[in-house]
Amino acid sequence: MLSIKEVHKSFGENKVLKGINLKIYRGDVISIIGGNGAGKSTLMKILMGIYSADQGEIYINDKLTDLSTPSLAILNGVYLVPQEPLLFQNMSIFENIVVGISGDKSELLKEVNIFLKKFDWKVDLKGKAYTLSIAEQQIVEILRGLLRKSRILILDEPTSTLTFKETQMLFEIIEDLKKDGVGIFYITHRLSEVFQITNKVVVMCDGRITLNGKTEDFTKEMLIEALLNKKNEENNTRFGAIEENEIIDLKKIKVLEVKNYSGYGFNNLNFSAYSGEILGVAGVIGAGRTEFATTLFGMDKSLNGGIYLEGKNITGKSTKEIIELGINYVPEDRYLNGIFKITPISFNTTSCILKKISKVFINRKIENQIATRYINDFNTKISSLKQEIGELSGGNQQKVIIGRALSSNPKVLILDEPTRGIDAGARIDVYNIIKKLKQEGVSIILISSDLDEIVELSDKTIVMHQGKIEKEFIKEEITLDNLMKASYGI
Repeated sequence: MLSIKEVHKSFGENKVLKGINLKIYRGDVISIIGGNGAGKSTLMKILMGIYSADQGEIYINDKLTDLSTPSLAILNGVYLVPQEPLLFQNMSIFENIVVGISGDKSELLKEVNIFLKKFDWKVDLKGKAYTLSIAEQQIVEILRGLLRKSRILILDEPTSTLTFKETQMLFEIIEDLKKDGVGIFYITHRLSEVFQITNKVVVMCDGRITLNGKTEDFTKEMLIEALLNKKNEENNTRFGAIEENEIIDLKKIKVLEVKNYSGYGFNNLNFSAYSGEILGVAGVIGAGRTEFATTLFGMDKSLNGGIYLEGKNITGKSTKEIIELGINYVPEDRYLNGIFKITPISFNTTSCILKKISKVFINRKIENQIATRYINDFNTKISSLKQEIGELSGGNQQKVIIGRALSSNPKVLILDEPTRGIDAGARIDVYNIIKKLKQEGVSIILISSDLDEIVELSDKTIVMHQGKIEKEFIKEEITLDNLMKASYGI
């Protein structure tokens, strides 16, 4: 059906794919698993025509095929169902399905109804997209692909935001598609789903396939071993630029206590954070880590339990109150939630302490002094304080965001994926900032999908799995093997 032969892809000097060979046949559901940076997304984007391979060939039905653009990929029967469905919320469901397709609408309606009847899917085509659950939105995305004659579907983390009932609904849909001969690439971090829904499994690590075969021939332990198939010795020296000369004080002060804390996406969390300590929070996508952080920070509503800062119950406080009490948060998605893109660096640095530096108008002198302090401390590369933050590189933007969080003098700093999307040099700078904050006695909660990062920086680590704390490790126990197993509930 589709054959990938010796595909290579690099971005500059970074080799992302290093000779990928893979085949999918009619009715196959192939799970693609691997850590961040393994090359999964890059490979799927090549199949979808978003990226072009530097080297290698792709065959569909034994014919060499050009998939250099998304339109060519769709024309040749390949369709990507994104992790977050992209629907026009105020358009009808039918309009969302047929958008971009020319032809008689009545004929298109007949085709859509044929698919609905064939798979026994219940969808009100006249309803608005905003009325749909995430699972139902995914049905719309799948219908988009099928209506475009797609025979190869790519599902990217399809259950990451689904409830148990919605997940079961999706699995039934996949079984229907499988029986109809549709080939599916199923990207997931959840090993239980691999054994539940797929017939073949591929593990990718560092741009290579380290395991490939029938799902029934493997165990969870074998998949984890393949996931760990990399040079750990090299990773252990990866942060060599960081000076490790501090003496750790074991008599730390308990700053934050989480008791039986539950919210949307996590349940019954219990742990403590101490001054001068880095508490790592590991887990795969959908484990509930970010949901916990945003709820603690007052952005979402908690359901049960409590948060205690230096013994004081702060559960249910607003974000403004949480910041004033001594907790600040560096968000996972800096573009969406972290920066005011078209405003100056100085404003972005002080935006969480405006009340402190203004009466009627903002005191620009104090604003610039604070911004300059963190620019100098973090060696942030800028042209001037008036420069728009959107003009900076990702690493320099991240330094500004961390500076803003520190401008409120927090006792607890939550860093959610602090090095995501930044280059190696900026990464080292961020690690040095974290080390320095630890020495100054700040309690740091480090949420990261990069397990090497957790191993290198954390004094203690909790691992979350499906909204709960699966395991807790102290420094000597924080290894890639232990973290990987706990992340997948083993």
